[in-house]
Amino acid sequence: MKACNEKFLDLLGEKYPSVQAATSEIINLEAILRLPKGTEHFVSDLHGEYEAFCHLMNSQSGAIREKVDMLFSKALTEPERARFATLIYYPQQVIEEAKAKESSDSLNEWYKTNLYRLADVCRLVASKYSRSKVRKVLPDYCGYIIDELINVDRHNFNKEEYYNGIFDAIIELGRAEAYIISLTKAIKALVVDHLHIVGDIYDRGDSPDKILDMLCEMNSIDIQWGNHDVLWMGAAMGQDACVADVVRISLKYGNADLLEKGYGISLRQLAFYADKMEYDPHFKTSTNGKKIAQADHELAGKMHKAIFTILFKMEGKTLHRHPEYNMVPILDRLDVENGTLTIDGTVVKLNSNDFPTIDPADPYKLTEEEQIIFDGFKQAFLSCEKLQRHLAFFMNKGSLYKVYNNNLIFHGCIPLDENGDYADFVVGDKVYRGKSLMDYSESCIRNAYNAHTLGKCDVMNLDWLWYSWCGALSPLFGKDKMTTFERIYIDDKAWHKEKKNSYYKLCQQREWCEKLLRDFGIDGPHSHIINGHVPVKEVEGENPIKADGKLLVIDGGFCKAYHKTTGIAGYTLIFNSHGMELAAHEPFKGVEDAIQNCTDIHSRVRVFERITDQERMTVAETDMGEEIKGRIEDLKDLVDRYRAFESKTLNMCAATVLK
Repeated sequence: MKACNEKFLDLLGEKYPSVQAATSEIINLEAILRLPKGTEHFVSDLHGEYEAFCHLMNSQSGAIREKVDMLFSKALTEPERARFATLIYYPQQVIEEAKAKESSDSLNEWYKTNLYRLADVCRLVASKYSRSKVRKVLPDYCGYIIDELINVDRHNFNKEEYYNGIFDAIIELGRAEAYIISLTKAIKALVVDHLHIVGDIYDRGDSPDKILDMLCEMNSIDIQWGNHDVLWMGAAMGQDACVADVVRISLKYGNADLLEKGYGISLRQLAFYADKMEYDPHFKTSTNGKKIAQADHELAGKMHKAIFTILFKMEGKTLHRHPEYNMVPILDRLDVENGTLTIDGTVVKLNSNDFPTIDPADPYKLTEEEQIIFDGFKQAFLSCEKLQRHLAFFMNKGSLYKVYNNNLIFHGCIPLDENGDYADFVVGDKVYRGKSLMDYSESCIRNAYNAHTLGKCDVMNLDWLWYSWCGALSPLFGKDKMTTFERIYIDDKAWHKEKKNSYYKLCQQREWCEKLLRDFGIDGPHSHIINGHVPVKEVEGENPIKADGKLLVIDGGFCKAYHKTTGIAGYTLIFNSHGMELAAHEPFKGVEDAIQNCTDIHSRVRVFERITDQERMTVAETDMGEEIKGRIEDLKDLVDRYRAFESKTLNMCAATVLK
């Protein structure tokens, strides 16, 4: 151990080659520990709603407007503050409007006024960070100038002309627009220090790919995988049932453009094949708000049915490889001739027995045409560069759960049995439950991805991504079964029910939540569980704050499809140095309306928890603070070694002189 420590100090010494260098860094780190804790932003269940998500990131759930009001409540009217906040959200569009309205002289005055104001906001949001951290978010081409603007006291008599001179030069050189945009980007980057996405970026909304492109540009971010995310991750790695289900869901929710235009995955061959089939009205598809011809609507329904049949063949093959999943395939329980399905021992009549491509003697065999179509889809998913890039991002920034600053964050649930104990998932002679089941689940996903990056297919681990999507003991699903087949083929809605896992009942109890937190190594009065996945029905009086504040459920229906059910358009959570705030958002009316009318996502902010009334939480009290403290101790060891060497050298010199 000692030799290992000496090697570590050798490496550390390369970066800090003297006592002066090491002690300077210690002083810097000690100062950082005393800064206020950075703001964390929690968002869940985005479901492809790109425009609303962009606005949420531009406004940082109202945090930017809060800063604007703080600085300018006396100097500007409410409409003026709203317009200035819109400039921060959408600088390019607001600048274009100003250029169209203002004369040359008044435009320059507009530039100068807003540069002053933006510098003030940037100075405020940068005040709780070290200058070195602030410089890292500034663009190279103008970072030095912006650093000067936000760190110079413009009311200082000796530097007033210097400060004004910077703005005059920016405008005279035609760089006002670039600096305004750079300042707004810096403000948005500094208002929130770290972003948590608590699962389900994909499905329902039409642009999850654009959301992911946006997230890929962010540095300080983590993702807790949702069940819709792992379905797409499985498809990107070529898991057969995942591929078929992703296509099915895209067709069901009218998101064919996501596949074809977003990822370049053609549906043409499926369309040619399905067009020869009879239309089945049971296979309803969403138009996603678009007006389309009846013929196109019927073709989408035919395509939905065609991929639906392929899906259940693929699911059956998956389940036959895994008796430990304890799931009986649909086609093992389907009587094609009589049009019935056996469910838990009961034979249930179907509304149709039209299954033209299912051979009762070999129900899982694809027809020749089905095989060609499916092989085309699978190859398209595996070879799509954009999808593979998004998969790599999910694996690099994502995990099944995360412990961060005394909070346990995960999308779905911790599977429990009927008695409320951790449910046992048995694989061979091993039993996984609670935290070990979460860890096992993540290891399966990572093992599958590691093989994928090597051009191999780890089928057994890859299948776990499909199970994570819909398995009874999946930490991401949280129900006893998925009744996709029953909802289409059985009219009696009693067979459509999906029973929630016991977790969703027990998590209402404070003591149980505290036990769960302890099992994950978390304790303390300000520790919480943060979930998404299940929309909170605020319209019915449901509260997102549960178990006396130990559990926060932040899925409030971000997706448009859930707005009527939940009564709102999503929750977001802000955790800053003062405490936690939960915001319930109203539906977003669109970017055009936001720019023209300065409308925002109106939010009802609830101060959920304050650390103390007098003191703010510092970096020293965070996970990052613990890392910094460790670095300080290492640097102190390095300083001790330098000083010991200096002392030894001095003693040797003294001995030489005496001789």
